[in-house]
Amino acid sequence: MVGLDELFGRVAGRFGRVEPRRQARAYLVGLLAPVERKNGWQLAEAAGDARPHRMQRLLNDMRWEHREVRADLRDYVVEHLGGPDGVLVVDETGFPKKGDQSAGVRRQYSGTAGRVENCQLGVFLAYASARGCALIDAELYLPESWIGDPARCARAGIPEQTRFATESDLAAAMLDRALDAGVPAGWMTADETYGDDREFRRHLEHRRIGYVLAVPGSRSIGPGDTGPRFDTVTADAPARAWKRISAGQAAEGLMHDWAMATLPPWPGDPPGGPLGGQDAWQRWLLIRRTIPDPQDLVYHLCFGPTGTTIEQLVRVAGARRAAEECLRAAKDEVGLDHYQVRRFDGWHRHITLAMLAHAYLAVSAVHARRARAARSPSHRPESAVSWHL
Repeated sequence: MVGLDELFGRVAGRFGRVEPRRQARAYLVGLLAPVERKNGWQLAEAAGDARPHRMQRLLNDMRWEHREVRADLRDYVVEHLGGPDGVLVVDETGFPKKGDQSAGVRRQYSGTAGRVENCQLGVFLAYASARGCALIDAELYLPESWIGDPARCARAGIPEQTRFATESDLAAAMLDRALDAGVPAGWMTADETYGDDREFRRHLEHRRIGYVLAVPGSRSIGPGDTGPRFDTVTADAPARAWKRISAGQAAEGLMHDWAMATLPPWPGDPPGGPLGGQDAWQRWLLIRRTIPDPQDLVYHLCFGPTGTTIEQLVRVAGARRAAEECLRAAKDEVGLDHYQVRRFDGWHRHITLAMLAHAYLAVSAVHARRARAARSPSHRPESAVSWHL
């Protein structure tokens, strides 16, 4: 596999001794191999082992820090996919489970399944640009019922100092890690889970990162519950406000009608906008309308530098589709959801190696496109005849 040695060379030193290093590479190769189920048994068979205990030890017992590997993963993604158009995308996915022993499992809503089911919930951070998209960070959501049961947490390997954190808290921590590391991204986007969280939005504004966040139509245009609702304001939008725009490659070129409206300043905003000073920022309402069904509307609360265009906001909103495809591909191609571990650290370790495998595929796709472009003729030969156009 071209480029795999270069990728693994970045993370090899994180595994310390030779044994975990070799096992980690075998695990990574197995995730990339045409193996039906990427669980311990089949990964062991792909590596030539008769039993899965070495693969299980890598996830449960061997000493290595998943956060260090993720830092290398993030740098790898930025190096190959990074650009000034980069967008950070928060998304979550459910991992259906049987029983009640796996860390964080309970009956809870899974957007993946579209219903309440017994599952673990992972919150992920993806990086999307014109070059491609890859997952760069993840956290396992731990419900309050778990955090309130120290004995149960201890059995699942959850660190004693762990405190309850909402999905938005986990997302904010991941965004902070990315921004503090210098990831080139001026915007982020996420669904209503995060868009309807006032403290999360305040955190983003404090970090001076633009956002396009889905929100319920019942939300008011002012802080809290002040002012008319988004859906009420939208009903009065003039026909000329709607523009047919594609959200770009990230959303498979799907066309929708979009409208954008500048929101009035909120009480407490300093002169010059939400952040004040010479660097003026604004808030907007962005609405997406499905072409076949004009009643199918999605509302977004947006925040960014003054002068941002509707095309820029639509591009950021479209990056959510790229993250959804990332998660789907990571499950289908590298076994993101094929793990058979119950412990907190085992979950993070498998997820980290699966994200590493998926990033390798995303970067390989970029190199393949460049190679095809290089092989293409720079110009077509002149036609032997003159066409009437």
